[in-house]
Amino acid sequence: MFAQAAQFLLDILVQPYAGLLLLRFHLQWLRAPLRNPLGAFLMAVSDFVVLPARRVVASMRGLDTATLLLAGLVEMLYLSATLAVQGYPFANFPVPGLFALTAVGLLKLSLHLLIGALLLEAILSWVNPHTPLAPVLATVNRPFLAPLRRRLPTPGNMDFSVLVALIVCNLMLIVPVAWLESLAMSLL
Repeated sequence: MFAQAAQFLLDILVQPYAGLLLLRFHLQWLRAPLRNPLGAFLMAVSDFVVLPARRVVASMRGLDTATLLLAGLVEMLYLSATLAVQGYPFANFPVPGLFALTAVGLLKLSLHLLIGALLLEAILSWVNPHTPLAPVLATVNRPFLAPLRRRLPTPGNMDFSVLVALIVCNLMLIVPVAWLESLAMSLL
């Protein structure tokens, strides 16, 4: 009973924070506008850890490596705590397995963030296309949708690129990411 409660708290507090840090990294990497409610929220909940980390970790090739490193550390903390809750024996803990599992976890979180952005942009295009989040979502989704839009026909002016992108993201979660996750788990 206590293990379930602890896992629940980890699932709703720790891993979403890793997702928020990863979202901040992706938005800065894709040069999305952050002067909107989402950007203000991300800065408010993450500046207290990101700004001090930037003093220690330099950016590389224009990427906010401090935020990415923090997302990785939070995901690693989440995975370590999850293993502890599940009763994993930490006597000879395999650190390379934890690093591999963390990398796969960040990849999964990134794909889930992309799926969420695709769905949110599609829904908002029907409900309120002029929302302040529209430029952010367009900036995030454009690199993934533009190649599909160039290749896919638009019968009856219907854009199926979002549907195809969602299918591709889910297939990536099912096949290669699941395989990588099982490979990382075998290192534990």
